Amino acid sequence: MDLLNTLVEKGLRRELPTREEALAVLATSDDDLLDVVAAAGKVRRQWFGRRVKLNYLVNLKSGLCPEDCSYCSQRLGSTAGILKYTWLKPGEASEAAAAGLAGGAKRVCLVASGRGPTDRDVDRVSETIKAIKDGNEGVEVCACLGLLSDGQAERLREAGADAYNHNLNTSEATYGDITTTHTYADRVDTVRKAHEAGLSACSGLIAGMGESDEDLVDVVFSLRGLDPDSVPVNFLIPFEGTPLAKEWNLTPQRCLRILAMVRFVCPDVEVRIAGGREVHLRTMQPLALHLANSIFLGDYLTSEGQAGKADLEMIADAGFEVEGAGEVTLPEHRAAGGGCGTRAEAGCGGHGEAGCGGEADGEVDGGAGCGSHAGGGVCGTASVPAAAEPRTDLVAVRRRGAGTDVAPNA
Repeated sequence: MDLLNTLVEKGLRRELPTREEALAVLATSDDDLLDVVAAAGKVRRQWFGRRVKLNYLVNLKSGLCPEDCSYCSQRLGSTAGILKYTWLKPGEASEAAAAGLAGGAKRVCLVASGRGPTDRDVDRVSETIKAIKDGNEGVEVCACLGLLSDGQAERLREAGADAYNHNLNTSEATYGDITTTHTYADRVDTVRKAHEAGLSACSGLIAGMGESDEDLVDVVFSLRGLDPDSVPVNFLIPFEGTPLAKEWNLTPQRCLRILAMVRFVCPDVEVRIAGGREVHLRTMQPLALHLANSIFLGDYLTSEGQAGKADLEMIADAGFEVEGAGEVTLPEHRAAGGGCGTRAEAGCGGHGEAGCGGEADGEVDGGAGCGSHAGGGVCGTASVPAAAEPRTDLVAVRRRGAGTDVAPNA
């Protein structure tokens, strides 16, 4: 297919595809799907080999958020039966992180619900970062605390944070349909603050909220302009008790096409499969590893994920290997500060036109999966409905790990 050959050549040169080419990837047929995966896989292997980076979420403060993001189970007005608790102490958070690190994670993502941190909150998180780093040499720490005020990104960097996550989530044109308590521009401002403070920017999207192909391409092109080092791709988990509870719009094939499009547009960026992979990709998860080079291990913020052991087996069975703590994730030109975008040369864009997002490294509370919940989930033996039917049986509220007395899933 001429389209795929062109996209591979552009990806190997870190050249931006046209919008028409990106839209064409999303419009490919199921008959062409394996060809699309193989083509995007060539670009992924060029920049990341067969390594898979593991990340681990620690939900520092769950629920009770004043923002009205429609996709979020922690939102204002949500009736989802999620865990609700205030700030974990640094020792508690460090203990929670240790489980993920023992399972092979090299990055810990510290997430807190809310519009944004107070200065006291930044102090709390700074103490937590120190506690985690004191006990785990070489660990990466990413903070996700919402909208940042002036000086807060610098304080987090001084405390030892390596990265900051704030997701763009959806296109600028449709942002107001998803959230009304803050703006797209607010998110842009926070990612810029993280960039300027010297933090590695992490910003991604949520697919499956009823958006069009054009919206998806808008989001990803904006992210290319934002120039993050990592792009988490979330697939909406329609939590009962949230406004988007009935939005079951994704198939495994659709998810793979979205991941391929993201890889072609941002070829040398850490593309992370985040919340919802178990629910929407299901048995097609191994194919997604040919497109993304990063996943989350274990559970998400408010929902259960696939068992950590199953994640590790999946990676090995698919012919990939877990990225070691001593390995550098990004290609040399990015790791050296060149960036994915036009900050230094070519690549994923010159930041200045995109936004970010916020709640949790894109994983938000939209991740669910197999885990050990009733019904078997991905790994269970329950009868499987047709692909077009809602898989509500795969959405399980997290009842273990951070904020509970039950051992985490890692």
